[in-house]
Amino acid sequence: MSVPFLERFETDQSRPSPSQALRDVAVRVLGPALVLFAAIVGLGFLVVGPLGGLRSEYALSTAVQSWRTPTWDAVTAVWSRIGNTEIIIGVAVLVVAVVWWRTRQWWYAVTPAIAIAVQASVFVAASAIVGRPRPPVAHLDPAPPTSSYPSGHVGAATALYLTFAMMAQRIQRAWLRRLVTAWCLLVPFLVAYARLYRGMHSLLDIAVGALNGVVCALLAWHWLRRRGARAQTAAALARAKE
Repeated sequence: MSVPFLERFETDQSRPSPSQALRDVAVRVLGPALVLFAAIVGLGFLVVGPLGGLRSEYALSTAVQSWRTPTWDAVTAVWSRIGNTEIIIGVAVLVVAVVWWRTRQWWYAVTPAIAIAVQASVFVAASAIVGRPRPPVAHLDPAPPTSSYPSGHVGAATALYLTFAMMAQRIQRAWLRRLVTAWCLLVPFLVAYARLYRGMHSLLDIAVGALNGVVCALLAWHWLRRRGARAQTAAALARAKE
């Protein structure tokens, strides 16, 4: 079934001018990202301030410790590393390069890079301002210098792989398209579970990290103004009448 939302880069493949690209990324990505940042910081202040943390979160983090086994420790270590900064950047650069080479459309290829760049900016700034401590349980990973809220690993994995899932809809072979889409949608859940299991984040940190990733992926997917099929048809008819 055709989904115009997912086909916006296929429907309109016109090359944007540098001025249009800069204007669109400022208006359609950076502006909304500031609103997202304010919302995440505001919620964070509520959690560390008036709410004084959520007892149910701490109870869950403590309960998860009883699920730990050497096997799952090893498995979740791999899942957690998928969200590491160097892995995220490396995978993004590789995919951007391949898509750019295959399509010759830089404005389409850079979509994953925009998603993770905006996500990282919101995450780093919000984490530094809110400064929420990590769960009071044994940590199985080295704690990065950022605070617990929101989860950067989950945010980065969600932003990157959700963007990949949308890009995967161009794959012509149905079985391969479904397989790649399913994998891309599964990855953020694996990273989220690993970060909770390994004691690095509370549940709200993970949820807000995922929200940050989803919104940034959608902003990146819409970063450039595109004309839909109807608009292009109307424009073609207008030109034909001239």
